[in-house]
Amino acid sequence: MPSTHTLAPFQTRIADSSVHYTQAGSGELLLLIHGSLCDYRYWRWQIPALSQHMHVVAPSLRGFWPQAFDREESSFSVAQHTCDMIAFAQQLADGKPLHLLGHSRGAQIALELACVAPELVRSLTLADPGFRIGDEPPNSPFHMNVATLLEQGKVEEALSQFIDTVNGAGTWRQMVGWFKAMVTDNAYTLLSQVREINRPVDLERASHLRCPILLVGGANSPARYGSRIDILERAFTDVSRVSIPLASHGMNLANPKAFNQALLSFLTKTSR
Repeated sequence: MPSTHTLAPFQTRIADSSVHYTQAGSGELLLLIHGSLCDYRYWRWQIPALSQHMHVVAPSLRGFWPQAFDREESSFSVAQHTCDMIAFAQQLADGKPLHLLGHSRGAQIALELACVAPELVRSLTLADPGFRIGDEPPNSPFHMNVATLLEQGKVEEALSQFIDTVNGAGTWRQMVGWFKAMVTDNAYTLLSQVREINRPVDLERASHLRCPILLVGGANSPARYGSRIDILERAFTDVSRVSIPLASHGMNLANPKAFNQALLSFLTKTSR
């Protein structure tokens, strides 16, 4: 598999900010939106494989590497990232709808983008969305403990707690060096993210989407992600669901072959 240095860097301006991204391939456009603690390097096993079939673009969201926030910033939010990605998509797509995939927190941004600007979205893939839906009770605020550890300078302890909570106990210890380096680069984004935990999604609003939707889960992901997918599967009209074997929350890294094949199968059907 190729290493991270093969991901060609690009940069463009949108309104009051810059978007750093990587891209490869040609044809129909696929936009990949990463989740917490990540950036466009997170898609290192998707870009080479998927770009053989389409034009794949993966941005780093505002405040993430290579211009990562190192303190709490008010401009860091799902709402701001959604606005940024709408502007970015409009710039990229040249009036044509694109395929959109969001993972974890990125799934909430992708869903919000599709609701705000449905004309931009040809298909929507949500991988292990973890957001609160409607009037559900708030989740356990483990983010607060993580933020406290970061403020105390205990970066690795904070990251270990966060990664193990969203993926499963012992995950951080097993992570490879490049992944640990990436999330360390983005560690202090959690100081801003803690302000928006438990921000709910309006399921009634989302249910009006009419584009094809794929819900992707890791077979070994914590149960809360599967519960999100269960609810969304009942809410949408044109929806498919797939479970990636031998993988938890970071299923596109743990089992990239199965993840890429499932995504390409869905996108091929959608294109037809």
